[in-house]
Amino acid sequence: MHSNHQTLSTALQNGLAIYYLLVFAMNLGFAAYFFYARKNVLQAVIWAGVGVLFLIHAAAYFAHAGWMIPPFSQNFVNYVMNPVTYFVAACIGLFIALYFRRFFTDPIVAWTILMAALLFSGWAMTNNNFKEIITKPDNVPIVMLIFSVGFVTWLALRKAVINDERLDRGEQPVELANGEGEKVLVWPDLVYTELIAMVICTLILVVWAVVLKAPLEQPASSFRIPNPSKAPWYFLGLQEMLVYFDPWMAGVVLPTMIINGLIALPYIDFNTKGNGYFTFKHRTFAVSTFLFGFVVLWVVLIVLGTFLRGPNWNFFGPFEPWDPHKTVKLNNVMLSDYFWLYLLGRSTDRHWAIRELPGIILVLAYLLLLPPLLAKTIMKPFFIRMGFIRFFTLVTLIQFMASLPIKMVLRWTLNLKYIVFIPEWFFNI
Repeated sequence: MHSNHQTLSTALQNGLAIYYLLVFAMNLGFAAYFFYARKNVLQAVIWAGVGVLFLIHAAAYFAHAGWMIPPFSQNFVNYVMNPVTYFVAACIGLFIALYFRRFFTDPIVAWTILMAALLFSGWAMTNNNFKEIITKPDNVPIVMLIFSVGFVTWLALRKAVINDERLDRGEQPVELANGEGEKVLVWPDLVYTELIAMVICTLILVVWAVVLKAPLEQPASSFRIPNPSKAPWYFLGLQEMLVYFDPWMAGVVLPTMIINGLIALPYIDFNTKGNGYFTFKHRTFAVSTFLFGFVVLWVVLIVLGTFLRGPNWNFFGPFEPWDPHKTVKLNNVMLSDYFWLYLLGRSTDRHWAIRELPGIILVLAYLLLLPPLLAKTIMKPFFIRMGFIRFFTLVTLIQFMASLPIKMVLRWTLNLKYIVFIPEWFFNI
């Protein structure tokens, strides 16, 4: 970081100072927990030291030192946050987090990751482009979504790790231990808990409504169109799908198959273990598939559409200014073009049935030949235990879910627009 007194406003620096003070208090509380409750002096000293780091930042911003995130950090983040790297990293990150779940769900490791994220978030706010995107009233819920999804995912995996360790020792899961487990009476225990939660949520919404202005714009008009024109945050995943598929696929078929597949997953799963308690070892396939469908194919796409899609629906880095004049070279290439023009050197001016035959064969092979191939190879234990109907239902749902990331990567890397392109019948895949 470097000093620049003229770049950062007084209000921003005061806000960052308060932000870092709050994080300092969090670390101080974490250190006190280790000192008094866990009797671990070393951990208490470490987290007190981390708290001092945030306290130094708070003092610097209260003094209007003007610390800013270094330009090379901004350029690096913009470079690596291209769509391919972003999406592939999300997939790999989920796999790594699940495989090394014992390490990542350790409270100290999780707290370390959170502190690193909060430290970087404070630095990032010193960039005007990043700050304007993050602080938009209709983008604030997405920031909360990122941290809340991360927290509840960590909490569930942490409980699953604890239960799996107990099962390995021959003990019952926490939820089933001591007969009743965590069962409580509806009245007064559950009702009181729900009442307190309702009061807290109401208070948060009231403060939110007072502090943040409602993101209302001018009445809709064909003479004034927002650029970018985005759907509400809960539809941004669907809007992102429209880049890669026709509306009938992106708006109807894929959402229906993915949502119904996630709903049906517990009923299709043949595993009778893992009911009534958190576990990963007993529900590896179901939990992994659900997290991929929800976190990667929904939350990750919402974040992509919110923070990385700018004017003209182009990709922009988190610190890159949203220039409406940015031009991106993008050619819509069909699979038939690759086959007839690039591979065989022939014209595509022929009947659609012949022109699109390679794509039709590829789609039919993906839908019809891949399931029996999986049943004979890597998913043979699933086929034996699930039976014909349940297995092929499961694989079909997974195929539709997997078609989205496959098409996204092909679009980003090869500019492949459609695998089957039949404009004569308004049918494209």
